[in-house]
Amino acid sequence: MAKNTCIICQIIGNSIPSKKIYEDEMVLAVLDVNGANPGHCFVMPKNHYPIIEQVPDIEIGRLFQVSNKISSAIFEALGAQGTNIFVANGIPAGQTVAHFMINVIPRKENDGINLQWQPRQLGEEEMSTVELKLKEQTKNMGHFEKEEKRPKVQVPKPVIFSEEEEEYFTRQMGRLP
Repeated sequence: MAKNTCIICQIIGNSIPSKKIYEDEMVLAVLDVNGANPGHCFVMPKNHYPIIEQVPDIEIGRLFQVSNKISSAIFEALGAQGTNIFVANGIPAGQTVAHFMINVIPRKENDGINLQWQPRQLGEEEMSTVELKLKEQTKNMGHFEKEEKRPKVQVPKPVIFSEEEEEYFTRQMGRLP
C-alpha cells in the first residue's frame, strides 16, 4: 500500500482529522474513533511500516515507551482498572490497516470485552519440534540497533559560598546602579 493511500499516514499527515493524545518526532498516539472502550488509543510510528518486523528497533522501543506512558495516563485520567496493550500483526491476527500500530485499551471489570482464547495443550513431541524450529531461527538474531549516542552536555556545578562570601556578594550587588 502506498504511503499516500494509507489511512494512518493520512492521519499522521493531518489530511484526516484525529484526536491526538501524544506526538513527538517518531510517534503519534490518537483516540480510536471506534474504540473498544472510551480512551482506546492507537500508538503508531510516523514512518510507514505495514508490520512489526519492518519497524526499526529504535522506533519499536519508542513506540512501546509511549504505549506504557499512555497506559499510565489511562489509569490516572480515566480510572481504568487495567489496560490491554496489543498488536494485531498481519491479516490472520486481525490487522485491518497496513500500518503497524499498538492498541492501548482501557479496561474495567465486566466491560464486555473478551480477549480470551481456549488454551491448546501441545503434546511433548509437537512442543519440542516448535522449540527446535524457533531456536534455530533465532540463534543468529544478533545485536539490536542502538540509538545514536548524543554528546552529554556538562552542566557546571553550582559554586557554594561561605556565609562571609555570600554577604560580600550581597553587599556588592547592592552597590550596582
